[in-house]
Amino acid sequence: MKTLRSHVGGAWHQASDRFVPLFDPSSEEEIAQVSSDGIDFESAVAYSRSHGGASLRELGYSQRGELLLAMSKALHQCRDDLLELSILNSGVTRKDAKFDVDGATGTLAYYGYLGKEIGDSKFLPDGDGEELGRSSRFWGQHCWVARNGVAIHINAFNFPAWGFAEKAAAAILAGMPVISKPATSTALVTERMIEILNDEEVLPSGILSLVCGSVEGLLESLDGQDVVAFTGSSGTGFMIRSQENLLRRSVPVNIEADSLNCAVIGPDVSPGSETWGLLVREIAREITQKSGQKCTAVRRIFVPEERIDDLQEALIEVLSTTVTGSPRDPSVTMGALSTASQLAAAVEGTARLVQKAQIVHGEGTRIDGVGAKPGKGWFFPPTLLRVTDTSDCDVVHDLEVFAPVSTLLPYDGSAPEAACSLARGGGTLVSSIYSDDTGWVGDLLARGGSFSGRFYLGSEKMASQATGSGVALPQSQHGGPGRAGGGSELGAARALTLYMQRIALQGSRRMIEDLTNPRES
Repeated sequence: MKTLRSHVGGAWHQASDRFVPLFDPSSEEEIAQVSSDGIDFESAVAYSRSHGGASLRELGYSQRGELLLAMSKALHQCRDDLLELSILNSGVTRKDAKFDVDGATGTLAYYGYLGKEIGDSKFLPDGDGEELGRSSRFWGQHCWVARNGVAIHINAFNFPAWGFAEKAAAAILAGMPVISKPATSTALVTERMIEILNDEEVLPSGILSLVCGSVEGLLESLDGQDVVAFTGSSGTGFMIRSQENLLRRSVPVNIEADSLNCAVIGPDVSPGSETWGLLVREIAREITQKSGQKCTAVRRIFVPEERIDDLQEALIEVLSTTVTGSPRDPSVTMGALSTASQLAAAVEGTARLVQKAQIVHGEGTRIDGVGAKPGKGWFFPPTLLRVTDTSDCDVVHDLEVFAPVSTLLPYDGSAPEAACSLARGGGTLVSSIYSDDTGWVGDLLARGGSFSGRFYLGSEKMASQATGSGVALPQSQHGGPGRAGGGSELGAARALTLYMQRIALQGSRRMIEDLTNPRES
């Protein structure tokens, strides 16, 4: 059985005590063990600052971009290995494993090319400069400069590759070293990625470190030059954000938490139209991809009252083709939930939803998976519910069941009610709006736009290039208000600013423009 290691202080560390087991979700067999026992976190942070941070700040954006491109290439060359580990440790199908692993290498490559585009400067301009005196000789300009600290990344279990890479890409390009802590239950993939990068000697020592297992005590070593970025439950996010040392030292904390994302169907969309076909395909995929264990999955579906029967029938037709089971069986299209606790939460959460909604498709309980031993594996089938009384269904807007579970809710078709329904989720990462009526969409966004971080606008004109709302493209921000955590990641160069300090420069216009022009050395 494999023992996962950490990589801190420029060297591998293997614990000898306090191990936690890792499992194959399809068979429940123990496949590895992990522990961070014995790591000196204070020394690990100091090493990252002094070695990794110093190395990165000597480089311009273009050179940092080259490092990211090298990371992407090295990981892509080991793609098959990473896919097999993802199937083993996460219980996902090969297709869903590709979604995670290819998302990781693609994001690294995107930020690598972005660095080359920014150029050799070490300063990132923030808006245009402005005359401060009687003439342009005295000039003012805001810009961003790398912090002298370390970025602590605490990632979620559902995307062990992509979650690691999207945070690391932005931090490294910004000039900040990273200590990455994957979720323990699915750490096998992330550990292998760091091993590949070290074997290939892609990065100078200290730029990228790894902690597998508990990070208890790590946050006490941070100060105001450091950054914490967390993805996971709102409860854990609150605990991190409330940590005394982080508050006392004003350490920036970025949180991506729970999200009851929704799809809103406009009153102009009718069965048989191209937009209708698009939304049926995409909503069904967002329910089942990664077994519903995505922070961007569609949890609530708002549909005009006169269309709800049609949509229910269409979604059931697609969901009925899903084959749940072991990803090693070629007929299977959806794998297991990642952990026993996730399965228990899915069963309990669906039971709570059933108090105010009716199951119209699925079991709402564990099932035996195709190709798996009876009674083994954390399998949960696609489950679709429907609400009749929308005035008495607060639980549907409050409880995220992190599984292939979604709920149909009728509304009157008006933009004001659609906006109110969307807002009942308390803040989401992404909301999907399917309509070809620009005026109606504009009215909805004006009323409810502040309740989501991203809006995916599905229509006939974009259908041929539609990615689906669940793809967190690096060009657009990933994050949302309220219960979604209030944070923001990705969004092209915007992602870098989490790891940088904004400063105001006042002086000679010539000097300031020489410093901040991203295309001049």
